[in-house]
Amino acid sequence: MIIADLNAMEGRRYPAGRVTRNVVGGASPIASEHFSMGYVSLDPGGGQVPWHNHDQEEVYLLLQGEGEVCMDGERRTVRAPAAVYVPPRVFHQLTNTGAAPLLFVYCYAPAGEVAHWRQELAGTLPRAGADAPPLPEGARPQCTRTPE
Repeated sequence: MIIADLNAMEGRRYPAGRVTRNVVGGASPIASEHFSMGYVSLDPGGGQVPWHNHDQEEVYLLLQGEGEVCMDGERRTVRAPAAVYVPPRVFHQLTNTGAAPLLFVYCYAPAGEVAHWRQELAGTLPRAGADAPPLPEGARPQCTRTPE
């Protein structure tokens, strides 16, 4: 039996204002060859999963908080509890618009690492409207901060 205690997992802090704990797949306590899953906290007032895409289909299961989700040319407000489906290869972004942390679980398949983690840490994320499609009208700007 494998049990991953999320309280004992430090997680990784990203420049866009979030902490991610990878729970299943990759360098995680629980191995899986078919899917990956993690627990994420977006900082209040703008913490973000920046504009990116990947080959996997994905679901965000919002547990607490409120935010703005952008996908392709659409922008919507979301409040927990809610689930957001992200089709493969579609650009998407999730931003915390509330005064409290936005907590969610991501799950994507097939398993594997998605490039935006490395790109964000290296400061090489494709920029919305330049190297990637533009964000929808009125969307919160993509965080492109580089690590300190």
